[in-house]
Amino acid sequence: MSTDLPVSEKAVRQPSLVDALIPLIFMIILLVTSIVLFGLDAAVGPLQVALLMSAVVGAVVAHKNGHSWQRLGEEIVKGISIAMTAILILLMVGALIGVWNMSGTIATMVYYGVKYIDPSWFYLAAALLTGLVGIVTGSSWTTAATLGVAFIGMANTIGALTAITAGAVISGAYFGDKMTPLSETTILTPQIVGSNVYTHIRSMAKATIPAYLLSLVIFFFIGRNANICAVPVDTTGALQALESFYNINLLNLLPVLVLLLLGMKKYPAFLSILIGTLVGALVAVVMQPQVITAFANDPSLGYVLAALKSVWTAMPNGFTASSGYAQIDTLFTGGGMDSMLTTIWLILGAMSFGAMMDFGGFNARLITPIIGRVKSVGGMIATVMLTSLGLNIVAGDQYIAIVLPARMFMVEFRKRGLHPETLATAVE
Repeated sequence: MSTDLPVSEKAVRQPSLVDALIPLIFMIILLVTSIVLFGLDAAVGPLQVALLMSAVVGAVVAHKNGHSWQRLGEEIVKGISIAMTAILILLMVGALIGVWNMSGTIATMVYYGVKYIDPSWFYLAAALLTGLVGIVTGSSWTTAATLGVAFIGMANTIGALTAITAGAVISGAYFGDKMTPLSETTILTPQIVGSNVYTHIRSMAKATIPAYLLSLVIFFFIGRNANICAVPVDTTGALQALESFYNINLLNLLPVLVLLLLGMKKYPAFLSILIGTLVGALVAVVMQPQVITAFANDPSLGYVLAALKSVWTAMPNGFTASSGYAQIDTLFTGGGMDSMLTTIWLILGAMSFGAMMDFGGFNARLITPIIGRVKSVGGMIATVMLTSLGLNIVAGDQYIAIVLPARMFMVEFRKRGLHPETLATAVE
């Protein structure tokens, strides 16, 4: 009578400690080498290749221990499928950002935020506005690199301390990044552990919101006691550039309101973001005819076809602002599904490597000596956090530091009856 397992799977040997360390050490060496050779550019290809090559090494070691090539391939596909929902959401987030850049939704928030900044509240405003934009864009890096740079420039002009301004910007940007269903990491983490994005946000909010509120109080008192002069003339130029390029109107904020309402109603993240994108497209067509016409860049088209072309372009390829004001153009250019492809590639590499480490028994072999000594829930959470921190230091990438520990400790958390959301919060 036949058994369920193929012959090649019957003689599987448990991995030794050396077996488990080989793919991990290989990955660390490749990651460090890629960062040394390519610097910040490592994230746009070299890190992904390093992870895929490390997955291959893990597969070779697993095959040596008796696993069939067919089963190894199936496990990689299975591992990637865990993140498939997150990948689809990320593509839609890219489309949303491209459309919202075109509709003036993000620009309107920035406009009103900058226009009504009180100099004595400068640091507080920096933390609040970057937090708001971080929530809407879902990207701490984009927020810090655009609006954050603008605040640093303003700080230099009005006599504010750039170090404190940078702290306010980072505080706001990362708060926004963690409190939005548009963030790549906030989407990916619960998908890996089998949780829900809104549950994940609520869980992180318990620690993130109090810390953010405390920082706002600190920035408020620092600003009130600082010697900061009036808002610079440069800001006036930026506001005028926004007014001349976009039709600034509170109606531009309708997509944000719709997205927030859908989130409160706990609609699925993909559906909420899709609807937010379509509402943004409608706002762009109705409220921003001059932006639509300029972006379509085809005088032969009537407005209806120009609008269709612009929306159709902004969703997959993003929006390009052409106000003539460098900071404005940098801040509101971007988005599109293709802007997420590098992140998706990185996720595919990390999930492939994680699948090999998990299926090959390497994760269990590595963490068993550690978790055997950890008895308390607090100790378990601390172990996960230290593992994520160590990987982040070595790899210099938050996705790797999220995916690998999540897969490593997922089974142990289930054995101990711990909620998967606890693991998701710990790794992020």
